Amino acid sequence: MIPYETFNTLVLAIILLVGLVMLCVGGDWLAKGAASFALILKINPVVVGLTIVSISTSMPEMITAFIAAAGGNSGLAVGNIVGSNLGNAGLILGVAALIYPITIQNRLVKQEVPLLLIVTVMFTLMSMGGFLAAGEIGRLEGILLLAGAAGYLFFMVMQAKRSGPEETTEIGEELADELKDPIDSMGKCLLFIIVGSVFLAIGAEMLVGSSVQIATRLGVSEVLIGLTLVALGTSLPELAASAAAALRKQSDIIAGNIVGSNIFNMLLIGGSVSTFFPLQVERRLFVIEFPSMVLLTLLLWFAFYTERKVTRLEGGFLVTLYFVIIGLSSLSQMGKILPGI
Repeated sequence: MIPYETFNTLVLAIILLVGLVMLCVGGDWLAKGAASFALILKINPVVVGLTIVSISTSMPEMITAFIAAAGGNSGLAVGNIVGSNLGNAGLILGVAALIYPITIQNRLVKQEVPLLLIVTVMFTLMSMGGFLAAGEIGRLEGILLLAGAAGYLFFMVMQAKRSGPEETTEIGEELADELKDPIDSMGKCLLFIIVGSVFLAIGAEMLVGSSVQIATRLGVSEVLIGLTLVALGTSLPELAASAAAALRKQSDIIAGNIVGSNIFNMLLIGGSVSTFFPLQVERRLFVIEFPSMVLLTLLLWFAFYTERKVTRLEGGFLVTLYFVIIGLSSLSQMGKILPGI
């Protein structure tokens, strides 16, 4: 274990940044290695993209949440999940739309966004203790969330197999950019998987350890660090990929990636972590953060349904709304809003 308490704040900040870089690199290498390995084994590329790649690209958030929860820092783990969803739907989608207006695929309006709304409401109810457990996302809820993730993956794979060539390619591209330049050697694939996994583990440990220590020294909650620094850090690959896709005017794949990522954050990451380490959810999260997550999802559904496009004006609104939410969240977590909670 690294003795974080012995370092000064500047060194801790450097450790945090190094941890973020290792998470990003490790997640990318693991996804590339795992996807290429599956292709060498002659597995359908679309199935690889919808399962192996989609799961491995969620590894930075998942490993970070696991290490945080295992260390008794549930607030950081929950904050990471909620903060990532807010960042995806507000900041990342908004920035991409500012670069180039985003065209919305019809299947998103009919399938994924309504599903995202259902999952968001369900996850919120579970977090409130209004479902099966009191005051936590327990193991039973975790198992149910994991079952939902498995069902979603199965549905996507079956749908891809029934789709025509054009739609199948489109679905695969949404989740499998790593497959465009696959590794052709099994030995290199294994090396990428092993090194990527090691980088993920070390990077997550450095990120969580330094974040908790910085939060303690600044007198702020771990939840706030999870909502901001950790959530933004683990979402950097998605932000970079979305911005690059928008610059290439491939806007049609961005919204699908963001919606799918939010679904996986709650079902796969929330489910996996809470199955092993029941997550305590702070009541203060229901003042700003959870209502904002539901609100953003409703706004996305309304925008997607009415116009089938996210314009630059709407992108600017989403980015502004995101920073307003983060500002209010910071005030709430510091007890400036409804201090009696």
